Amino acid sequence: MTHHIASAALAAEQKSAEVTDWAGRIGWVVGLLLFVAFVYWLMRQGWKWRGSLQSDLPELPEVPRAPGEAKLTMDGRYHGSTTAGQWLDRIVAHGLGTRSRAGLTLTDAGISVVRPGANDFLIPAAALREARLDKGIAGKVLAEGGLLIVTWEHGGTLLDSGFRSDRAAVHTAWVEAINSMINTTEGIAR
Repeated sequence: MTHHIASAALAAEQKSAEVTDWAGRIGWVVGLLLFVAFVYWLMRQGWKWRGSLQSDLPELPEVPRAPGEAKLTMDGRYHGSTTAGQWLDRIVAHGLGTRSRAGLTLTDAGISVVRPGANDFLIPAAALREARLDKGIAGKVLAEGGLLIVTWEHGGTLLDSGFRSDRAAVHTAWVEAINSMINTTEGIAR
């Protein structure tokens, strides 16, 4: 009987020892944290490398102080810019890769993109090439037609910039207005 009590006490002690083996657990946690930090560092280095590859892209045009009368306005999100036609080739130079809230204003000068916490920029009317509805842009996929994509030229490079309004119903009006503006500008230039 004493033998059973002693082996039961020994078994309970071993279970307790496994639970309180803090050195092993702390080692695993520290190792995991170091691994996560290393992966984060690699991602950051990749982002910087991509930015250096795109360093030939000139500075973005600034939003004019008096852009003119607003044809359309929209509040929503800026989801990023990519090389035109390549929806996964994100442009990160000059803050174009930073997702943020955005206020868009369409005027005769172009599209003013005001982003709290990120660089504001202007897509000049002369640089506009096309507007369309699509479902995705680098890292963001929505329902078909859930994203307003504006194709524009900057520094000899065609870019697609993706926006999503807080009210998706306004996207169609934006596509029509921008494409009408492009057709009018092309007619004058000819």
